[in-house]
Amino acid sequence: MKLPALGAENGAEMNRRKFMKNAAAVATVALAPGITLTAFGGAADAQASPDSRWGLLIDVSKCSSDCDACVTACSKENGWKDKGNPLTDAQWIRKVDLVDNETGREISAPVMCQHCDDAPCVDVCPTTASFKRADGIVLVDKHACIGCRYCMMACPYKARSFIHEEVADEDRKSWAPRGRGTVESCTLCVHRVDKGETPACAVACGETGNGAILFGDLMDPESEIAKRLAEYPSVALRDDLGLNPGVRYQNL
Repeated sequence: MKLPALGAENGAEMNRRKFMKNAAAVATVALAPGITLTAFGGAADAQASPDSRWGLLIDVSKCSSDCDACVTACSKENGWKDKGNPLTDAQWIRKVDLVDNETGREISAPVMCQHCDDAPCVDVCPTTASFKRADGIVLVDKHACIGCRYCMMACPYKARSFIHEEVADEDRKSWAPRGRGTVESCTLCVHRVDKGETPACAVACGETGNGAILFGDLMDPESEIAKRLAEYPSVALRDDLGLNPGVRYQNL
C-alpha cells in the first residue's frame, strides 16, 4: 500500500514531514522523574539487523478461550490496562473468539500488531512516527507522533490504540514510553528482543503449558519457528491484502 503522488505539492509535503520529524526529535516530554517519551527511532532502531526478521507463530489449536495469560502478561510488562471499554482503553493484544457457522467449530486466538512487511500504518503516517525497523518490528516514535490516528484507520487488524487519558505513574515503564495524545500498539517487546529475550506473551503462554505462541527469527532456517512454518501450513490474517505480516497462524 503506497500513498498516491501529490504532484506539485508532493515536495512541499515531504519538506513538511522532514521538518516535523526533526522538530519532534529534539523535544523531550517529561512523564515522571527519570522517564521520558523515548524516541524509538534512535537507539532502538540501531539494534536492528536486516539479517533477521522477528515474528510469531500462533497455533490456535493450543489456545483456550478461557485463557488470557498472554494478555495479562503484556499488560503487566508494558503498563497498559484494559478497563473494559474497547473504544477508549489501550489494547496491545486481545483474544478473539470465532465460530464457524457451518461446522460449529469454535476457536480462540490472540491478535496484536502483525508487524507487516508492507505496513499500512507506516505508509499513511504524516510525520514518519510509525516506522519499521530493519528486523521487521513496527514501532511508534512517541516524539514524532502527533495523535492524528491515521495509522489506526489504516490498520486492518485494529491493533492500535489512542491514549485518551493521562497515564498513571505506576503504569509508566521506561522501556515502553506512553503518553496522552499518542498512538501505541504491540512492540513485540522490542526491549526484550534486543537483549536476546522472548516477548512476554510467548513466555506466559509457555508457562501455562499451552505453548500456543512461538517466537523466533523467520529468516533463520535453523530456528524452530522457521522449521515449523516450512513443515506445516499456516495463514496470515487478511492474507488477501498482501502485507506479509510477521505473525502467522496455524490451525485457524
